[in-house]
Amino acid sequence: MIDPKNKPTPNYIKYSAIAFQMLATIGVFAFVGYKIDEHQGIENFLYTALLGIVGVAASLYQVIRSLNKDR
Repeated sequence: MIDPKNKPTPNYIKYSAIAFQMLATIGVFAFVGYKIDEHQGIENFLYTALLGIVGVAASLYQVIRSLNKDR
């Protein structure tokens, strides 16, 4: 008898979860940058752009780490 708790997770669920994790990471970093810009009174969204790029780098690091862990 197969135990449903030990059933492997389908790939599409893993990869869609990774996509949502990337979206959340980038969104949080960009939101924090937006709030810093708003607080400092900066009109050209400097911190939003910088922290958005940091968020992309952080999310790519998370993806690479999680994909290497699955091997």
